[in-house]
Amino acid sequence: MKKYYPETNLKRIRTIYGCTQAELAEMSGVSLRSIQMYEQRNKDINKASVDTIYRLAKALGCTVEDLIEK
Repeated sequence: MKKYYPETNLKRIRTIYGCTQAELAEMSGVSLRSIQMYEQRNKDINKASVDTIYRLAKALGCTVEDLIEK
């Protein structure tokens, strides 16, 4: 059974990490717009480039797998 979180893994982890979308954009080099789109599920993070997910994971101190939506 698929667990559905009202928020994406990206948003959940970013909130726990304690930074804003803008701060994450600054730290990761991923555009603020992209981060917003992933968090609102307007863009599928599972289809993001490996480089993008890697940079987000590195900035948040988590693994790429943590950010993928199962």
